[in-house]
Amino acid sequence: MKLTIERATLLRSLAHVQSVVERRNTIPILSNVKLEAHGDRLRLTATDMDLEVVEHVAAKVSAPGGTTVPAHTLYDVVRKLPEGAEILLDSIADADRIDIRCGRSRFTLPALPVEDFPVMSGGEMAHEFRLPPGSLRNLIDRTRFAISTEETRYYLNGIYLHHADHDGVPVLRAVATDGHRLASVEVPLPEGAADMPGIILPRKTVTEMRKLLDTAISDVLVAVSANKVRISFDDAALTSKLIDGTYPDYQRVIPVGNDKRLDVDCRALVGAVDRVAAICSETSRAVKLSVANGTLVLSANSPEHGSASEELEVQYQGDPLEIGFNSRYLLDITQQIEGGSARLDMADAGSPTLLREVGDASALFVLMPMRV
Repeated sequence: MKLTIERATLLRSLAHVQSVVERRNTIPILSNVKLEAHGDRLRLTATDMDLEVVEHVAAKVSAPGGTTVPAHTLYDVVRKLPEGAEILLDSIADADRIDIRCGRSRFTLPALPVEDFPVMSGGEMAHEFRLPPGSLRNLIDRTRFAISTEETRYYLNGIYLHHADHDGVPVLRAVATDGHRLASVEVPLPEGAADMPGIILPRKTVTEMRKLLDTAISDVLVAVSANKVRISFDDAALTSKLIDGTYPDYQRVIPVGNDKRLDVDCRALVGAVDRVAAICSETSRAVKLSVANGTLVLSANSPEHGSASEELEVQYQGDPLEIGFNSRYLLDITQQIEGGSARLDMADAGSPTLLREVGDASALFVLMPMRV
């Protein structure tokens, strides 16, 4: 294999594929990225056996072929080369090394046979549908903050993607929860998604998928089987195993009878929570909301750092109420509300609160209170 490629082109693709590779591997080949050159394209592949990313980039190929090289080392080398440079990659068949030349710089990296590299992207996918990249980014960005990190409840360690019904309208819905907060965001159901099974996208898959979507221009093809998902667009594809588990009935924790309604300017609320939380201790992070007569008072107390409070004008329907929340969780949710006004539907100090954007029915969030 012998080819010349622009540094910026190679670096952009290496940034995507190398992040899949784990820093510590007991299987040497899994530390490598597979490079395959044919025609006028270079194909880069990386995998950790649960997740695989493939990208194609333009290159001047003078001798087709393939090899595998350490992914993180190659990325570091290319990253430190000068901008605007052209890089020559030269690998001799059956050799255990690859030469990299750029200007007066030369590197020799160890290589492993391309035949030893595992393949996981094969197999039939029973369900396929297309989504605009902005829709998929929206589903991920507004839910992933609520993914659980508790390994014992492994089925919560991802985003639950499934078709659902919203007031008689079919939708594609993404849900994530860690037991303290829940995020549910939906888009119109794309053609072909009506029969897909509900799937749980693992946390790492969500992270790598989101990185790839930054470069997406054309619609994203989503293909689903019983245990895998594949997204592909332009010159990139990601294939991942799914979390093998049953997602809990999240509808049971969404409150329906909360009768105390608070409407507040969302940016003002975010700023006030952020300022008041500055004195919170790392252990509690508790912020109290006291609302009555069109005024919301946010307050926090800390034995080490003192106290803070701030008043906001709000629209409120209901009896006076005091309720406490984890400030970090409250900020995570309010930062996903993209419009001008946030609505909080509350019942009492011990019941979950429903949050959403006024005028936007496509997203809702649930936050459990805490004692303050």
